[in-house]
Amino acid sequence: MNKAVSIIITGTLIVGLGIIFFGDSKGNTNITTNGTIQNIEIKNGIQYITISAKGGYSPKITTAKADIPTKLIIKTNSTYDCSASLVIRAIGFQKILSQTGEEVIDIGTPKANEPLRGVCGMGMYNFVINFS
Repeated sequence: MNKAVSIIITGTLIVGLGIIFFGDSKGNTNITTNGTIQNIEIKNGIQYITISAKGGYSPKITTAKADIPTKLIIKTNSTYDCSASLVIRAIGFQKILSQTGEEVIDIGTPKANEPLRGVCGMGMYNFVINFS
């Protein structure tokens, strides 16, 4: 293998591992004093869960309340990667999101211990919402 190809592969692996282990916190403005991301809000009896899509999904793991009507808000901001192609198999959702904006998805009234998983169209990025 030639040296240039080796350098490109190594660089790609380093960047990819950085994204996997450190994530992308862009768009997360609700960080609490203990460093956790507050991405859940309950208004008028409806639970809203917000996830940012750009270079993956953030936060990757969310814990929300079960047995309450819930809407998922996916925010994009100049999202040109595969995280704009969202699939949520459990609710039959599949869509290419707008590059900048919000997609509001009604996920019904989730039951406890039935996580909701989202994945990009290529299967590279994912998120999970656990309900308890």
